Amino acid sequence: MNFDWKQFYFSPDGRVNRQQWWLRLILPVFVISIVLTIIDLAIGTFNREQGIGLLDGIFSLAVIYPSIIVYIKRWHDRDKSGWWTLILLIPIVGAIWMLIEQGFLAGTPGPNRFGPPVTA
Repeated sequence: MNFDWKQFYFSPDGRVNRQQWWLRLILPVFVISIVLTIIDLAIGTFNREQGIGLLDGIFSLAVIYPSIIVYIKRWHDRDKSGWWTLILLIPIVGAIWMLIEQGFLAGTPGPNRFGPPVTA
C-alpha cells in the first residue's frame, strides 16, 4: 500500500475513515504534543501561566491547516459538508459533537457525493 501524505494532509478532496482519522491525525498529533511539552519543560521554554511551551505552540500552529483538511474529509465520509467543521466554534457542545461524529460514527457505506469509501 502506497500512502500519499500530500493528498491526505493538504487536499480536501475525498474521504477519510475513522481508522485513518485516529491513527494518522489524532494519535500522532497527541503524541508529538506530549513529547514537545516534555522537551519544553526540560529546556525551560514552557510557560506555566499560559499552559503551553514554545515548541508545542509552534507545532500547534503548524498542524492547524492539515487538521482542518482531514476534518473536512472525515465529514465527507459521513456524507456531510466540510463546513460542519465550524461546529467547533460552539463552546464545549461543538467539540463533543465533533468528537462523536468524527471519532465514533461510521461513514456512509459505499460511494457518496464525495467519492468512494476509503480502504485502510
